[in-house]
Amino acid sequence: MKVPLLDLKVGYQDIKAEVEAAVLETMRAQAFILGKRVQDFESAIAAYVGVEHAVACASGSDALLLSLMALGVGPGDEVVTTPYSFFATAGCIARLHATPVFADIDPETFNIDPGQLERAMSPRTKAVIPVHLFGQCADMTAIMEICSRRGVPVVEDAAQALGARWRGEAAGAFGACGCFSFYPSKNLGGFGDGGMVTTNDPGLALKLRALRAHGGTRKYTYEHVGMNSRLDAIQAVVLQVKLRRLESYHEGRRRNAEAYRRLFGDAGLTGTVVLPVERAEAFHVYNQFVVRVPDRDRLRDSLKQQGVGTEVYYPLSLHRQPCFEGLGYATGAFPRAEAAERDSLALPVYPELTEEQLTHVVSAIAAFFG
Repeated sequence: MKVPLLDLKVGYQDIKAEVEAAVLETMRAQAFILGKRVQDFESAIAAYVGVEHAVACASGSDALLLSLMALGVGPGDEVVTTPYSFFATAGCIARLHATPVFADIDPETFNIDPGQLERAMSPRTKAVIPVHLFGQCADMTAIMEICSRRGVPVVEDAAQALGARWRGEAAGAFGACGCFSFYPSKNLGGFGDGGMVTTNDPGLALKLRALRAHGGTRKYTYEHVGMNSRLDAIQAVVLQVKLRRLESYHEGRRRNAEAYRRLFGDAGLTGTVVLPVERAEAFHVYNQFVVRVPDRDRLRDSLKQQGVGTEVYYPLSLHRQPCFEGLGYATGAFPRAEAAERDSLALPVYPELTEEQLTHVVSAIAAFFG
């Protein structure tokens, strides 16, 4: 039996006719860059997240970069974030010649530890980027209290967490900016790259719209030095179709997560395989289902032989990346993140998985551990 980590083709069948009609209509209209279709999608995302403004851009990485640019982050500034995330989280800080400062994670949720965050802040801290990793919100109650007390804006990296909630409030609605990715593997994935910034600040929204279009609000007149980062209309109509089904996608992923818990329990593996922890305050959307296991790399090889796709998010923490050697962090600086490097493994969790496929995954893991 084959169980890929993600199967986009099976998910496409349900939306094929609607998506192809929307794309064909857009092609006939010959209006591809921003415009009404993108505006309609921005409005839909703003309503879904529960904010006043949503500004579409070319990728989730650009969403982070644009947010920091709009907040005036630059040389001499520090931005505190997690060392256990995709590279873009810290890369956008370095792109602006600011300094990434890292704070270790909570070992149960993989999200930044608020206590470690506060210890990492300094008078030079210009912003904080918590990451809602794998589809579960960081502790935004504690993070917002710390940052509000210090007068430091929060930029939420919610690339994996559209639809996730903390105490009933949506990811992307807490900070000055919320940043989303529509990379194809995300819960709401497009047919290419795409991103979005959400905010309740009208001034920030206006600046973000200028920055994504080279820095101008009028043609050939530029108030800022911006960049070219625009969502095209074809991506917008594809995403609009999928957005109407997003809650059902979440239901499918959460159902599969519960099935895994039952199957691992039935197999007697809960003492060997550490399953994801979902906080009582959180609504987890399971962009990834990440377990922690001994002998991770040999298990991964065994699962590949059994037709099971897996992935390691992330095999090398940000503070140990070659390009960040100059920051001066030694191996061992963030032991929780480094432990997650060694034993974390993402299993298939996409909504179209069958009970037979889930059973095959758990049976293959049980066979490995004997």
